[in-house]
Amino acid sequence: MKSRFRIIAAVEIGTSKIAVLIGLVAGNGINIIGVGEIPSVGVQKGVIVDSPALTEAVHQAIVMAEKGAGAQIQQVFVAQSGSHIDGCYHEATINVGGLGGSVSKGDIASLNNLARQKELPAERCVIHFLQHAYYLDGVRTENPESLRGKSLSVGVWYVHGDQRRVGDGMHVFSGFGLPVSQMLLSGVASGEIVTSEEERRHGALVVDIGAGTTDYVYYKQGRACVAGVLPVGGNHLTNDLSLGLHLTIAEAERLKCRHGRATVSARDRQSRILLHGDRRVGDREIPRMTIEQVTAARMREILEIVRKKLGSIYVPSDTLAGVILTGGTSRLPGIEEEAARVFETPARIGLARVHAMEELRQVQYSTVLGLLHLGMKQQIEDEDRRRSLPAKVWRSVIRYLAK
Repeated sequence: MKSRFRIIAAVEIGTSKIAVLIGLVAGNGINIIGVGEIPSVGVQKGVIVDSPALTEAVHQAIVMAEKGAGAQIQQVFVAQSGSHIDGCYHEATINVGGLGGSVSKGDIASLNNLARQKELPAERCVIHFLQHAYYLDGVRTENPESLRGKSLSVGVWYVHGDQRRVGDGMHVFSGFGLPVSQMLLSGVASGEIVTSEEERRHGALVVDIGAGTTDYVYYKQGRACVAGVLPVGGNHLTNDLSLGLHLTIAEAERLKCRHGRATVSARDRQSRILLHGDRRVGDREIPRMTIEQVTAARMREILEIVRKKLGSIYVPSDTLAGVILTGGTSRLPGIEEEAARVFETPARIGLARVHAMEELRQVQYSTVLGLLHLGMKQQIEDEDRRRSLPAKVWRSVIRYLAK
């Protein structure tokens, strides 16, 4: 049988960068054949504020990736983040008891449909449904089909966003005629690539701290059950240093990258560092402890807000795989120690679990790599459905002739 190849792309539009990966899907795998990356413009806290400038920048990154791949993109998967994103929980229950009192496929389909009918405000639209496990007469089950019972329920976490903001993101790609196959939450994309199936089954929290936003997704018993976005990230550490120490943004960013920490390690208040390091005119000494106190305070606040957002659904003892930190800001020294303290469970830095060049496996590319991986899975699933269609048709014909 002739192999089928499909060229897909993943695009992450972040506050600090636009990243594009082109992959060649063949069989059950994907090869990365093109990479494009340029500094981001027209985006603040994950929200588009200058669509024309951003559209031009995204087009440049795509052209760069296509040139490296020597091929044109056929479809694209896009990461969705931003301060406009929120989430809510909805649960549905139906009575079952058809033939023999067992759960049918129709019961399951009806329940799933009912669980996804929660009415949202007119200006909001669904980005993701994160479906929880089924409960049959109060007992958890992954697949209730054919089991006997009376009451079947399921919960769904709705990830929703501002309709206009989501539309702005789609418009960026329609501007140059590129079809968007799917928009996926950035945190879900990151979680897919930095955790294993076993870790998700044992319970894991993924926190992706970027420049302008912090995305998170919480897994329990193998399922993503809660996901969300905070409109705060590494840029806020930079701004805190800029305001507190009377520095330019460029100076504060450089100071954060060189001397910032998520925990305070300096014990000597007399320990100082030079702003520029060469004692030229305008250079000055800054207490090391002050820098660490500023960055550690903001990082602690970010992590504590994530825990507060998770609410009672987060249980440390149910999170045996711990906290997995990723995103560019997760490179801050001491962040694992601080995350372990806030979430009361071990924490580690999460690198992509995928075969790719070493520079792409770094924390700042988790989202776009995860996005490409999810796109590949969708392509394989779609292909499997197409291949199984003739068999389904023949079974229908046989049933008809047997009547």
